[in-house]
Amino acid sequence: MNILLWHVHGSWTTAFVQGKHQYLLPVTDDRGPWGRGRARTWDWPESVREVPFEDIARTPIDLVVLQRPEELELLSMWAPAAVAPKVYLEHNTPTGDVPATRHPMADRDDLAIVHVTHFNALFWDCGGTRATVIEHGVVEPAARYTGELERLAIVTNEPVRRGRVTGTDLFPRFAAAAPLDVFGMGVAGLASERIAVFDDPPQAAMHAELARRRAYLHLCRWTSLGLSLIEAMTIGVPVVALATTEAVEAVPPDAGVLSTNVDALVDAALWLIESPEDARRLGAAGRAAARRRYGLDRFLADWDHLLEELCASR
Repeated sequence: MNILLWHVHGSWTTAFVQGKHQYLLPVTDDRGPWGRGRARTWDWPESVREVPFEDIARTPIDLVVLQRPEELELLSMWAPAAVAPKVYLEHNTPTGDVPATRHPMADRDDLAIVHVTHFNALFWDCGGTRATVIEHGVVEPAARYTGELERLAIVTNEPVRRGRVTGTDLFPRFAAAAPLDVFGMGVAGLASERIAVFDDPPQAAMHAELARRRAYLHLCRWTSLGLSLIEAMTIGVPVVALATTEAVEAVPPDAGVLSTNVDALVDAALWLIESPEDARRLGAAGRAAARRRYGLDRFLADWDHLLEELCASR
């Protein structure tokens, strides 16, 4: 089928477009947020095709994957897409008055909401809208863990702007235990004597560098489950993480150390720095767990089941 979707979340889209369909991405001349087209730092197959805005109205569309409320307004310009079955993919945890947060697509009968974690599904109030969970899947990175560098790694986007949400205020406490390397977009403002930054590296290059670091830190207080965490586990990097949101489900006890006690996590990071064999043991367990739960075959099969059901009921 022809699936229309926007390039919003590069890592998630990288997994999604590995399927058997044709994936149509709107593109504008400025390649802005509503028309980014294909990714530049991820490897996507030829089945991902850029479609200029002016051509979408003449393009057959079988299903639309929405990821931002504003995308519904764009669909009104394109008759084939406007009447196609729709899925709203929810990447994020709610914000604001969380226990009472209503999803922007709540109480609709013209689409289904897909959450990427059970934690998100628990915390969003979707009203009467059909909602389901399809957990993340990842393309298995080529990199394999060596842990040769006695350094800690974090992958996060916009940590300076997002602050406490991404646990940015905690970074110096871990950097005091071991040098810290931060990868992602908008990380330049973090650079210091104990913190090195790598701004928006290509995905494969980033994976190769993660594999060399002794341990991976996941310090988000409030976020959906980061795909970079799953990728790090799949590479075999041991995890030290806040026991918040979906991380408590994603990281088994034998694959890393999770706690809400930051001092305990700093101690765990130092332990892994000083104990490479323990780090390798935890990383191997994490890799096995991530491959079982977040494998690409399961992910694509879950999506195909839902997409085929929605198109059949049209």
